[in-house]
Amino acid sequence: MREKCGEVYLVGCGPGDPELITVKGLRLLKTADTIIYDRLINHRILGFAQPKAELINVGKSSKSTGKHQDKINQILVQKAKLGKKVVRLKGGDPFVFGRGGEESQILQKHGIPFQIVPGVTSAIAAPSYAGIPVTHRRISSSVTFVSGNEDISKANSNINWEAISNTGGTIVVLMGRNKLSLITDHLLKGGLSPETPAALIRWGSEPYQTTMTSTITDISLKADASNLLPPVALVIGEVVNLRKDLNWFENLPLFGKRVLVTRTRDQASQLSQLLTQQGAIPIELPAIDVIPMNKKVLQKQLLAIDGFSWIVFTSSNSVNIFFKTLTI
Repeated sequence: MREKCGEVYLVGCGPGDPELITVKGLRLLKTADTIIYDRLINHRILGFAQPKAELINVGKSSKSTGKHQDKINQILVQKAKLGKKVVRLKGGDPFVFGRGGEESQILQKHGIPFQIVPGVTSAIAAPSYAGIPVTHRRISSSVTFVSGNEDISKANSNINWEAISNTGGTIVVLMGRNKLSLITDHLLKGGLSPETPAALIRWGSEPYQTTMTSTITDISLKADASNLLPPVALVIGEVVNLRKDLNWFENLPLFGKRVLVTRTRDQASQLSQLLTQQGAIPIELPAIDVIPMNKKVLQKQLLAIDGFSWIVFTSSNSVNIFFKTLTI
């Protein structure tokens, strides 16, 4: 008997901060049989997967070839035909420079049902976490998203740099670090003012995010001098100047601090979440385990509870064990 075909969910999980995944994306992640994820995914997101889920890393670099994408397509089709509930986990949004359209076409071609779960694109989230609104009523009423992956030196480029240079709005370039000088040259030749503010945001929304600002003329030289590596988002426009007042994330009290959490595995996630909200990088290393004392001994003590004037609990674990024993 032929096994029923599974379904594939192309889920955008946002730019890095695990809490930016949507409610629907999180629900699917928790119930997936197979999770196929990209290189830049924050691995803390994978912690939401069920223990029995199959995790497949199909990470690509900027130097990956089309053959690598063919292999990903093959895995998607293969797992779905085995009847699996497959989550294809992508950074940002699947349909914003994420090859989600290509993968959807492959699934449609093979008759495999699929759904798209939009995510928060880094083109918006990275600037937001750097204190840069991509639009502002008094400054910029439009924003243009550009892929920096294309070979912009080719004659038949799909990108009209002159038109982009003259929109008068904000320009956001993703995946453009390795061609930064070419991109800025094209924009300047297209008519963009040399004094236009620019920002580079590396690892946007992560506790180790770094942001560099300058002008469109100097941003490439500044990035090279600082050895700024990918992944970065390039933001160009007058809105960059708002960062000096709106830089909320990098000013969190624990921003960038690495904190070792040694609590029990069940309790570590709660503390880690609180630390993350303050900008810290929690590193979970459970160093203790809680083992209840002999139940008969504990119950004997509880029967004599009237003889005590005080009961002192030395930890939340002792409170939990105490009241759990009372209900037995």
